[in-house]
Formats: sequence, C-alpha cells, structure tokens
Amino acid sequence: MAKTTQTSEYCALGHPDRVCDFIACRILDRHLERDPGARVALEVQLKDRFCTVSGEISSRHPFTDRELGWLARDAIAEAGYNRAYQAEFGRENCIAADDVEVTLHIGRQSDDIAQGVDADGWGDQGIFWGMAVDDPGCGNMPKDYHLARLLAQTLYSGGYGGIDVKTQVTVEDGEASSCIVAIPLLPGNEEAAKAEISLLAAQILGDGCETSVNGTGRYVVHGPVGDCGTTGRKLAADFYGGNCRIGGGSPWGKDPSKADVALNIYARRLALDYMREKSLPAVYCSIASCIGKREISIAFRDGEMRLLETRSECAPASHTIERLGLRKPVYAGMCARGLFGFEP
Repeated sequence: MAKTTQTSEYCALGHPDRVCDFIACRILDRHLERDPGARVALEVQLKDRFCTVSGEISSRHPFTDRELGWLARDAIAEAGYNRAYQAEFGRENCIAADDVEVTLHIGRQSDDIAQGVDADGWGDQGIFWGMAVDDPGCGNMPKDYHLARLLAQTLYSGGYGGIDVKTQVTVEDGEASSCIVAIPLLPGNEEAAKAEISLLAAQILGDGCETSVNGTGRYVVHGPVGDCGTTGRKLAADFYGGNCRIGGGSPWGKDPSKADVALNIYARRLALDYMREKSLPAVYCSIASCIGKREISIAFRDGEMRLLETRSECAPASHTIERLGLRKPVYAGMCARGLFGFEP
C-alpha cells in the first residue's frame, strides 16, 4: 500500500517576508486602537535598511507620516532586529531597526470600494478556504504543518541561532520522517549548533525523523540583507501548508472589512464546527464573496474533497466581523503566533 505523505513549511517571525507582514499588522493594530472602523490595506517591502509602506488608510484618527515611520521601525525591533542582535552577527549580515529608512506611499480607500463597505457588504471578491482535522493534539491542524510551526517558533525564541528561521517537515503515515531547517549560525560554532538543533528536532519530531540543517553548509547573511521581504508572499505557510487550497489574498495588514482576513478566519471556524457536528476526520470549507455584497456562498467537502453540502448566507458583513472579534488589535499577535490552531 502506498504511503500517505504530507509536507509543510513554516517561516518564523524573523524571516524577511514575515517581518513585512508584521509591520503591516502592527500599523493596522494601532489604527484599530484609535478607530475600530478604520479602513486599512497595506503592503510592505523591506530590503537592506530601506522599508517601503504602500496602500490605503481611511481613519478618523490617522497617524502622521513620522509616526508611521516609528511604528514600522518598532515592529522591526519587536521582531528581533535591534542593535544588540546586529552587533552579534555583524552589520554586513543583518539589519537593525533604528537604522532603517521608511518611505510611505499612502492614499485613502477608493470611494468606489467604500460605498459597498458602507452598505455593509464585503470589501473584496474572492474564494477563501478553511480546513479542520480531527487531531486536538495538533490544534486540529495537519500534523506536518503543526510540527513545522512548533519547531520554527521554538528555534526562533530559543536562542539556537539567528531569527531568520524556516522549517520544512514531511510526515509519512502519521509520523515525521524528514525535516529541513534553515537558521543563521555564527562562523566557528556551526557544527555544535547543528548538533544541538538536530537534538531539539528529535525531541519535537521523534527520533525517527531525519534532520538537515542549512543545506548549503553556511548561513550567516540573513534577513532583509540576504533576501528582500514582501508582504503576503508566504500564503501556504500562513494557512495550512501543503494540505489545503488557498485563495489569492493575504490576510496581513488589512482591516476586517476586507474579505481576505475575515472570511479566511470564518471558513476555518465553519470547518471546525462542521467537523465536530458530523464527527468527520477532516473537513474543507470554501467561501466565495462579491465586493460590495453581503451574500456569501459556502461549500463543505470531506477529506477526499467530495462535496458534502452547500449553503448561502446573507448577513451584514459587520455582524460576521463582530462575531469573530476582528475589530480589535489582534492582528500582530496572529501574525507572530499563527492564524489557526489556537481556537477553543
């Protein structure tokens, strides 16, 4: 019988793409603290010591350009790129937040879009996917994804090396079989650090899992020095790894009227509820929306992607947003921790 194989990747908060996601979410959170009805849609790019923040913000209590620059640098520092960290790895190898120059290209939400949101419709069209697996020990997430995230976050916070961490875990027939780790390591201490990381991986993934650390043999230049960061470039790692279809929209840096964040979260909640109600091993839920409209189309599928049920809802977008608690400044926390797998 053929083996069942699943593979997922995860990027810790120090990865340059995730730093950009985090900057956008921190700015969004600060706006929602001042104005829960703020309309925010941001894209961030970070390369070397240059950060560009672009998009649209409509708020009753906006920040000045200077304040937005401070918020961006504060987020970079919170992710871990500060002077002490830079001194450890060298300025040629990574950035420090207070050395970053922030450029802004910010407009207001289009009136064409605003009229639909003002009528309590959704702020975008799209297709959004949710998934739930009957495995409470993994937060009802796919095991390969859960393990990749757990290992990446442990390496990021545990001081095993630098903070620009990526992991990739393969699970065969329910057991972790192989793992890839990318983590910055200081020259002269690589072999001892790799041995320690392999031991940690064995503790999390099991002794039978083969682990490879830093496939090129050297990883010192990292973060936005080694790789240009961009928001929304790690969608598979944001959602369910290699286990579920995804829509096209990033959930980061967008207020909840944008379907990209709220309906992805709603699809996950519906998948969880349906899985528990029907006692199924796995459920997929898809939602389709139209910009400016309240109606959404919902479909449920089993673990083999066979259609189980379809339904439609026609409720004010604000009702769904309030039920999910998404008017609050929760986005940076979700970005750092992960969107799913922590629900009650």
